[in-house]
Amino acid sequence: MTATDAIGRAAHLPPLVLASASPRRAELLRLLGARFVTRTPDVDEAPVPGEDPVAHVRRLAAEKARAVARPGELIVAADTTVALDGEPLGKPRDDADARAVLRRLSGRSHLVHTAVAVRHHGTPVTATAVGVATSEVAFTPLSESAIEWYVATGEPSDKAGGYGVQGAGGLFVASISGSPTNVIGLPLPLLAALLSEVGADLLAYCRPR
Repeated sequence: MTATDAIGRAAHLPPLVLASASPRRAELLRLLGARFVTRTPDVDEAPVPGEDPVAHVRRLAAEKARAVARPGELIVAADTTVALDGEPLGKPRDDADARAVLRRLSGRSHLVHTAVAVRHHGTPVTATAVGVATSEVAFTPLSESAIEWYVATGEPSDKAGGYGVQGAGGLFVASISGSPTNVIGLPLPLLAALLSEVGADLLAYCRPR
């Protein structure tokens, strides 16, 4: 089936729901021309003792998808974490924490893990697929003045790892190995593959641009 054929069937598709309040994830879908609605899940994101970063994001993505699921809908949920030396780096607690995190990232490589869960809440069968994408990000060395400048932008406050590659934080990213959209928060190749696993076609929801 061609993309044009898929788009022609859009009226018969289950509603696509993005289970996220992230404007970055929503913007990635909009760039594809995707038709979707957003619904914010109410999920406790605290890690379970002994849970590694990959297991953590995988569990949370699946929980977010379940939390917002309604019959007849196709749910997309995701969770992202930055890991340095195997330790997850969440959103900074405050500016001082943001500075400390950026100092740790300075001149080093770290991993970004994003889990994606898709759930077709059909009747009578519900199909679910979950996967994790990992990218390696290399940071340039950061001076104290660069760190102070970046913290003053306010951008680190709501970002896992204290930076956003799609914003001013991109100034500090020397290279990315793996999916760039994973680092933003929604790995699109993985999303398309998982949707296919539950019998859906991402392009069927997307208008040609």
